Amino acid sequence: MRSTWLTRTGLGCASAAAVLTALVVGRWGPLARCDDWVARGLHPYAVGHRGVTHVVRVLSDWLWDPWTMRALAALAGLLLWRRGDRSRAVRVVGVMVLSVVVQQGMKALTGRARPQWPDPVATAHFSAYPSGHAMTAAVVCGVLLWLLPRDAPRAVAAAAWTVAAVSVLGVGFTRLYLGVHWFSDVLAGWLLGAALVSLAAFRHACPGRSPASPRADGPVR
Repeated sequence: MRSTWLTRTGLGCASAAAVLTALVVGRWGPLARCDDWVARGLHPYAVGHRGVTHVVRVLSDWLWDPWTMRALAALAGLLLWRRGDRSRAVRVVGVMVLSVVVQQGMKALTGRARPQWPDPVATAHFSAYPSGHAMTAAVVCGVLLWLLPRDAPRAVAAAAWTVAAVSVLGVGFTRLYLGVHWFSDVLAGWLLGAALVSLAAFRHACPGRSPASPRADGPVR
């Protein structure tokens, strides 16, 4: 059941990302106007509130930077490897590598320009679509939530989900606030990240259960 749900979620996110990519490449008018409306609504505030903007830059460039997030995933993979759980360690590293490949491939495919401002508050390089920050945050937070033991206390699980949600949504907001991405870039990053975690890595694995564990309806020896 859990595998089926993850598969459907992954396929849904992948399909939505494919449609969104087609609309971006085709420069669909309503989407372009929505992107422009969000960007122009946030940029004046960022220019006029330098103190807030500085905090947002710290969050975006340090706390939620893709390399910081990847370091967390690498640490999780290393701990799993040292604990002898090498199958899941390989999955963690594998999905992170795959996310980079997909991200850079999509950027090369679309070649989308970033928002341009006469008074920028931040700069970024490479193509805009999809947002690497948003995609990496979605992948890493998804991986870490998957690694959460099923028997974890409710308070711990709730805290983990809250931190993950704040991180994924927060990193997307910072990229929009700083004027270095369009809204559809961030949305694509979230969709692609969710699709990768659901389909590429974990839909057949159930944390907290050993592959050698007997089935509930199997013989007891």
